[in-house]
Amino acid sequence: MSLRTKILLLALVPLMLVTTSITLISVQQVRSLSETEIAIFEHNLLESKRTELQHYVSLALSSISPIVSAHSVDDYQARAQVKQILDAITYGSDGYFFVYDQQGNNLVHPAQPELVGKNLMDMQDTRGNFVIRSLLELSGQGGGYHHYMWNKPSTGMESEKISYVIDLPEWGWMLGTGLYIDDIAREVAKIRQEVGKNIRNTFFTVLAITSVTVALIVVFVILFNVHEHRLADSRLKELVHKTVQFQESERRRFSRELHDGINQLMVSAKFRIELGASKAAKLTDDAEEDLAKATDVLNEAIQEVRRISRDLRPSVLDDLGLIPAMTALLEEFRLRTEIRVLQKTPPCRMRLPEQIETTLYRITQEALTNIERHADASEITVATGWNGNTFWLSVADNGNGFNVREVMAGRGIGLRNMQERTEFLAGEFIIDSAPRGGTRIKAIFPMHSWEPLLKQQTEQAST
Repeated sequence: MSLRTKILLLALVPLMLVTTSITLISVQQVRSLSETEIAIFEHNLLESKRTELQHYVSLALSSISPIVSAHSVDDYQARAQVKQILDAITYGSDGYFFVYDQQGNNLVHPAQPELVGKNLMDMQDTRGNFVIRSLLELSGQGGGYHHYMWNKPSTGMESEKISYVIDLPEWGWMLGTGLYIDDIAREVAKIRQEVGKNIRNTFFTVLAITSVTVALIVVFVILFNVHEHRLADSRLKELVHKTVQFQESERRRFSRELHDGINQLMVSAKFRIELGASKAAKLTDDAEEDLAKATDVLNEAIQEVRRISRDLRPSVLDDLGLIPAMTALLEEFRLRTEIRVLQKTPPCRMRLPEQIETTLYRITQEALTNIERHADASEITVATGWNGNTFWLSVADNGNGFNVREVMAGRGIGLRNMQERTEFLAGEFIIDSAPRGGTRIKAIFPMHSWEPLLKQQTEQAST
């Protein structure tokens, strides 16, 4: 794992852990707070229902109190009148009053008249609750509230109900009324749903923000890495270019030293040997033969020094330019390899910048070396020319060819060097080859970025 990857993980992992922890804590707190608020809301609604029930019972008592207080418990007509009054009092679609005696017999029930006269002491709701028995116990204690399940008149289905009952001790009756609280359950469920939705929205919002933040960090790191890679690549190319320039400078210096120093000494030695040979000719034939062999060896050494000097840095490239230097290189290649050379290099209309001339010469030199070693070609074509303000060089052969991708990805160091040197000078390097299809390389250099230097060279030449 690279150092940059570790740094990226060190930046992202704590961020994600902290964000996750804060999100979970916040969600838990919001959920707890919402449950508390829902409980308060539900309690307040129930309290309002209880208050409302007390109010309804008070109204019913005010309606029947004059009759109850004015007649005895055995007055059948008064009891019938009270039942009639309570049976007629309703409110809303599901509000009514009910009356039971102490034995659990129903006396008044306007919503379910079929229950009147029945003993419901042992009746249970769907939760197993003894409804009437519990209500009678509350009324005996002075009154109270009780939750149970009961049939709702408007829907015909059982719903949760809260009832408030009181005792009529004069007649031994239990009077009560109730309100269905399924609307409270619906409101609470709706609030819980909204809270859950808000929690989910908050979670996804935090998740989205975290994702965007992580994405931005990753993008920033990638861009930073790309920038660093480009900067490093640029610096590496610049270093390679400076190294190449230094090599060319050293080659130029070595070439001159070989030509002007060692070569001159060897030529002087040759002249002295030839002079000595002419004098020794008067003595013995053996001395003359030895001196002649020494002269031949010295001639070979002089030619080798000249070849090395030319290979290091041909003086014709500095003195006459690219085309004459290429002509000499191609002629030497033809004589050495006996490969047919087609040269299509018309004279340049101007001297190119030194860096480009050197690069084109080295590309040609490397291409000829590759052809000689690997191509098994019988003919090559070297061409140069102008295309508008662009100068190009092409070297083609009819040899074996190769797979460009495999060679460039493998050991094609010479080709990569040619490509890097070309691209560093803002040029374009093209390789076109196929197995048994020959090879063609092309280097293209736009001259618009070199116009100030070309103008300066032209002015110096005219001066």
